[in-house]
Amino acid sequence: MIRRILSLIVTVWLLGWAWFVVSLPRAADDTRTDAIVVLTGGAGRIQRGLDHLALGHARRMLVSGVDPAVRLDELAQLQKAPPKLFACCVDLGKDAIDTRSNAAEAARWLRHRNFRSVRLVTTDWHMPRAQFELERAVGQDVRVIPDAVDSAPGFVTLFAEYNKYLLRRVSALAGV
Repeated sequence: MIRRILSLIVTVWLLGWAWFVVSLPRAADDTRTDAIVVLTGGAGRIQRGLDHLALGHARRMLVSGVDPAVRLDELAQLQKAPPKLFACCVDLGKDAIDTRSNAAEAARWLRHRNFRSVRLVTTDWHMPRAQFELERAVGQDVRVIPDAVDSAPGFVTLFAEYNKYLLRRVSALAGV
């Protein structure tokens, strides 16, 4: 009986992992939102947010998880973006150190500005957990549009992220 239960658990876990891998989110369309939140840590994320901002798809952008030593003008120069775009419309969030604190930082920023919709930009493999955290942090007051940056994650990355996602979902069920 115990072997059957363990076999069932392993089978469900493997099917869940397969679903996670084949259903990675993709880039969103050009839907207009009040704001953009970009989570640092992966190639192409900030540029994706800046592209949408420059096209007028949102009014303002938060880059969450920025190193405290980074200045706005330095990031603009690094991204080869117009300094005016950064000066008018980009905020740097320097408090977050992980996905959960990214969500808390973004939620505070969104509430402070009374934004009701946000484009969340992060890498495809990171999006399920990032979206889950942000939606928990903002509740039903803010519509979250996932805008995933395509990547080519390896087995280890997908394996680790799937387990982080599962653990976070279970801990949320437990009230943590």
